[in-house]
Amino acid sequence: MASEISPKAEISPKAKIGNNCKIFPFVYIEDDVVIGDNCIIFPFVSILNGTRMGNGNKIHQGSVIAALPQDFNFRGEKSECIIGDNNIIRENVVINRATHTGGQTVIGNNNVLMEGAHISHDTKVDNDCVFGYGTKIAGDCVIGHGVIFSSSVIENAGTRVGDGAMIQAGTTFSKDVPPYIVCSKRSEYGGVNFTMGRSYGVDEKVLKHIANAYRLVYLSNTSLFDAIKQIENQVPDSPEIRNILKFMRSTTLGVIGKK
Repeated sequence: MASEISPKAEISPKAKIGNNCKIFPFVYIEDDVVIGDNCIIFPFVSILNGTRMGNGNKIHQGSVIAALPQDFNFRGEKSECIIGDNNIIRENVVINRATHTGGQTVIGNNNVLMEGAHISHDTKVDNDCVFGYGTKIAGDCVIGHGVIFSSSVIENAGTRVGDGAMIQAGTTFSKDVPPYIVCSKRSEYGGVNFTMGRSYGVDEKVLKHIANAYRLVYLSNTSLFDAIKQIENQVPDSPEIRNILKFMRSTTLGVIGKK
């Protein structure tokens, strides 16, 4: 089915628009843009050069996709902003494209970005995440699957958030947040995110094993290195435990709440 495009939208003839899209008045779309099928673009949205958007996305009023990176190293290079499928991007969201040639800012599938959220240059977001009102994600961050950010969270540059983590409202953090935990407002370990684990069908025994792993990290008087060794030796193996160990081993900034 042909797309329904308002004559009051300003769309470059070089942009590629998929089938069955609805584009409202006062939308602005630049040359180097690809939009998939079944997308809805509400009024006053700007979709700028470097956007590669999949299918079934809804972009609400005032949002800017592939905005120029807010990075002093940016010199006008050609880069991309990749948006997957079935994302809901609410009012006044800003997503920056990457800084350097060939770089990508990536938003996966089935994510919800609430009003005023900002995803900065070169950040990579997996699937099924929620970004609460006014949440700001700095450049070069990596965010796993099923992460929930409450409102007004600030994630500082270069940090990572593991799968299934939840960040409480008003939190600012500068270290990595491990998988399956709650990050408290003081950027400290606030327990295992049992709600998310159960919603994804994680077995209760595995949830207990995850809790035991984090007791070794946070409640024992030992280094992160030694805690990793103890988890390897004491906690039964599962994909979730392997995910935790991989995340811990690869941290360069350290993890929240652990010196």
